[in-house]
Amino acid sequence: MRTVTFPLLAVLGLCGVNSARAADLDYDYLRGADYDPVPAPIRVVDWSGLYVGGHGGYTSAALGSKGALQPLIFRDSHNTTGESDFSASTLLSPASKRVGAASFGAFAGYNVQFDQFVFGVEADYTYFGKMGVSSDSIGRSQTTAAGVYEVVNLGGATATRVNDYGTLRARIGYAFENFMPYVTGGVAIGRARIADSTVYRNYGFNLTAYNANLAGTPTAVNSFGYTSFDQSAPYSGTPFTSIQAQSRTKVVAGMAGGVGIEYAITPNILLRAEYQYVLFSDFDGHKVNLNTVRAGAAVKF
Repeated sequence: MRTVTFPLLAVLGLCGVNSARAADLDYDYLRGADYDPVPAPIRVVDWSGLYVGGHGGYTSAALGSKGALQPLIFRDSHNTTGESDFSASTLLSPASKRVGAASFGAFAGYNVQFDQFVFGVEADYTYFGKMGVSSDSIGRSQTTAAGVYEVVNLGGATATRVNDYGTLRARIGYAFENFMPYVTGGVAIGRARIADSTVYRNYGFNLTAYNANLAGTPTAVNSFGYTSFDQSAPYSGTPFTSIQAQSRTKVVAGMAGGVGIEYAITPNILLRAEYQYVLFSDFDGHKVNLNTVRAGAAVKF
């Protein structure tokens, strides 16, 4: 009995020693080092909120006036052979004019940020104040089947001045920490001053009768469109001249779009570089589109 008990006690003693040693072991060594969970990324700049700023840059304006002079010519030509035989009101076509100058203004908007996407609405005002002038002239002549030599002489000038304009646009941007590229688009409204003027002459005489006089056969020479007329030398007569002119200020609407990038110096101070395109609807035969590159700065609240 004692022989069996002793070995059993020895085994139990060894197990107890091993358990005590195991209790002294550092189980962290067995499990590996503890790691803190990865913290959520900290947003460097919150683009949400109201902002107000100013901008300045350079604007290039394309000013067209195709059809602007047609109504003025038609006032004089509609009851004459100048219109029926020459289509005088369609002959003048002043070339488009491109002018450029510094432009400046202010802007304000509001952003809402979702993750890295930034959605906003922005309004801006820009002063331009540049004018372009274009002119055209043309002459046409023909001898009709009835022997009438007829002439149409036309001249005209047109001017367009873009005073200022404003836009209201939506914006969509993507934030790369302190940088945010964006696209924008919306509507535009502007003020323009236009001035148009024309000179119209339509005159003629009976060439057959004139040639008969040259041949020594006295013949009455019928004529029209002259303030003075010499039967013996009708080519040296003084044609009658009609002048038309108009000028007015117009409020015009159109569309606006552009791209840009903003940089946040601090969470509340923003810098930007932007390209903007504005196309106004035709008004009284005048066409205007604006290309602007500009820089700006804003304070975000």
